[in-house]
Amino acid sequence: MVQKKDDEPRGRGRPRAYDPQVALQQATDRFWRSGYASTSLDEISAATGMNRPSLYAAFGDKHALYLKALDRYWQRAFAAMREALADVDQALDEALMRAYDGQLEIYFSDDDLPLGCFAIGTATTEAAEDPEIRSSLADGLRGLDADLEARFRIARDKGELKDGADPAALAVLASAVLHTIAIRARAGVPRAELREMARKTVDMICG
Repeated sequence: MVQKKDDEPRGRGRPRAYDPQVALQQATDRFWRSGYASTSLDEISAATGMNRPSLYAAFGDKHALYLKALDRYWQRAFAAMREALADVDQALDEALMRAYDGQLEIYFSDDDLPLGCFAIGTATTEAAEDPEIRSSLADGLRGLDADLEARFRIARDKGELKDGADPAALAVLASAVLHTIAIRARAGVPRAELREMARKTVDMICG
């Protein structure tokens, strides 16, 4: 009988039968539709095809999984916003409309279901009593405000805004309209109507 040599590679067990990023997106979709409190681990397990032990091993408990989903959503929202505002040679009104259009792409699913903003739709309810969710929500909102404020400062320096314009105040205004659009999307307001709301806001800021 031939013995196995000590230096031969040993089996490392079966590889994971799932893609963590795909599973996280599937869990995010489940939270997005039902909210944090109303989404059970059994529902997440069914959505991802992973049993509870596998979920715990990959993501931790339900709370940890939700925080990962929220962080992933913020990354997506920031990427869309920064891409829209990146070209400082583009007119401010065009850049702002690109920013609103980018978020509307997120708020509506591929089959045009009105999901709204993941953070506004799910985190605001939990933030009152959950400090970690509250911190993530606050950091995300401040991040969006900061990106908009930076773009408004550039626009003011280029003469696209009045000399006395307050970039910080305009950023809060533009962001507040964005959150309103997210809520109205979830309430079933048609996408075209929401885009018109964004256009009027852009006209008011840039006018």
